[in-house]
Amino acid sequence: MEISPPLVKAGRRVRRIVLPLLFSYLALVVMLSLVERWLVYPAPRAHEGDWVAADFLHEDIQFAGADGAKLHGWYVPHPNPKAVVLFCHGNGENVAELRPLLELLHDRTDVSIFAWDYRGYGKSEGKPQESNLLADARAAQLVLAKRAGVEPSDIVVYGRSLGGAVAVGLAAEHPVRGMVLERTFADMVETAAYHFPWLPVRWVMKNRYPSIERIVTYRGPLFQSHGTADEVVPFEMGKRLFDAATTAKKTFFVVEEGSHNAPQPPEYYKALGEFFDSLPALSQGQREHVAAG
Repeated sequence: MEISPPLVKAGRRVRRIVLPLLFSYLALVVMLSLVERWLVYPAPRAHEGDWVAADFLHEDIQFAGADGAKLHGWYVPHPNPKAVVLFCHGNGENVAELRPLLELLHDRTDVSIFAWDYRGYGKSEGKPQESNLLADARAAQLVLAKRAGVEPSDIVVYGRSLGGAVAVGLAAEHPVRGMVLERTFADMVETAAYHFPWLPVRWVMKNRYPSIERIVTYRGPLFQSHGTADEVVPFEMGKRLFDAATTAKKTFFVVEEGSHNAPQPPEYYKALGEFFDSLPALSQGQREHVAAG
């Protein structure tokens, strides 16, 4: 069967239109895969934030990551803490920018708290990726336990946004006294697909953070919060993560009209303090060591 000249011309016109669009799309996909680390980890450096903070009671702590990388964090001790907290921050923060939050948590919920920077953030060296962040979280847990004079399993892990995925990854593999999750996602790939539905992120993303799969192995107390107006991680995604948790003791704190970066309401800190009050007690000897520290 002979193809008519008009059909041949039409086919050529389609190719002239479709092929450039296809190549442009593929080039965009390749480009995004190359800059994925920058998109996932914008990594504020040491020049961002008040690193002196002379009127802020804290200790600089330098420690080694899982492979010896030089990492840094701030430890804020409390004379009589309800809990010793390891804080894992969001992807656009460093510890020097966290001072107001660290003060709130220290003063309103009576905790000792250690916030640490991921590789490439603040004064921490190296390049961040999912595997080394999860391994470094374990290193940070061990360093904090030693400094506070408690067992590693007596640390409460607290994660905000991306840090929530780091916290879940840690708690899924290593015992902790409790876990606090704030504005975090069920699965990073799912969240990326929500924001970029025209891109094949499910195929190309290397940093995946499947928290909804990992949280099922966690059996300790859980306190999770999410805002109903969160524009970065939709409320439903946070609720899905909470629903997937199989622990018997869990609390979901809803922030009505709360956006992703808005301050938490005063009621949040009251509920969080009550959560810390409800945690399993430390041994008396450990309590004395913590208070003396």
